[in-house]
Amino acid sequence: MQVDTQNWHHKARYFDFQGHQIAYWTGENTSARPLLLVHGYPTCAWDWTSVWDQLGADHYLIACDMLGFGLSDKPKSGYSIHRQVDLQEALLTHLGVSEFDAFVHDYGVSVGQELLARQQDGSGAQGLGKMVFLNGGIFPNQHRPVTMQKIGVSPIGFVLGLLMNRERFGSSFSQVFGPDTKPPAQELDQFWEFIAYNSGNRIMHKLLHYIADRRTHKDRWEAALVGAESKIGLINGAVDPVSGKHAYDKWREVVPSARHHLLPTIGHYPQVEAPDEVAAKVLEWLNTP
Repeated sequence: MQVDTQNWHHKARYFDFQGHQIAYWTGENTSARPLLLVHGYPTCAWDWTSVWDQLGADHYLIACDMLGFGLSDKPKSGYSIHRQVDLQEALLTHLGVSEFDAFVHDYGVSVGQELLARQQDGSGAQGLGKMVFLNGGIFPNQHRPVTMQKIGVSPIGFVLGLLMNRERFGSSFSQVFGPDTKPPAQELDQFWEFIAYNSGNRIMHKLLHYIADRRTHKDRWEAALVGAESKIGLINGAVDPVSGKHAYDKWREVVPSARHHLLPTIGHYPQVEAPDEVAAKVLEWLNTP
């Protein structure tokens, strides 16, 4: 999708979730099977613009900025993976969507795992079909947080919001990309624009609650993968220092029959760093019976 941030702002639609305004976007292929896109931390649905057109040719795309991210409201508290899953289900209901596949990244992998768990225990997401994962903390003991995240979850986590600016963000964020696919300054400006929107950079530490959620729900979320082994897949950027090949190897150990695809020179944001290869692999998996 060739779109600038101003145009992305303009295309946003909003719905109410528990008294908060949530920004969302949908594709134009409304007669195709829905594909829910769930973004990561600390970014937002803008992450999907590099693969939007390719995926949207075959699927009806649905993506939102989760609570506290991007253009959506940023309350002072109440951030948990379970609440974000409630939000995703509310968005699907708002759009009248009952059957869907999902493509999830980073923070979004935990949202995806909880969707799978709810489907399996009968508490939600009954129309969920296939799910494709990108780099993320699927297995808490394989997650290697960067310095920014370590500060954010510490007793002085609020300092992260006070210290974070465009320069520090760019330096930290670039570290998780592959050596040959680091974002240029303009791309970092775009990521930062959405992070800092409505002072979102001031609550970055609060959004890190997902790290504790992953530890708390480790057994439930890993069991959800095993229960869905036949319909899930992982596309992994191998040189990601946070959840690279070490996490890919764990995936192959825990769900050996699940699909897997390794990108040897790519980092934590495969959909940004290698959009054509990622989109092609996602479509191949989703369109295979």
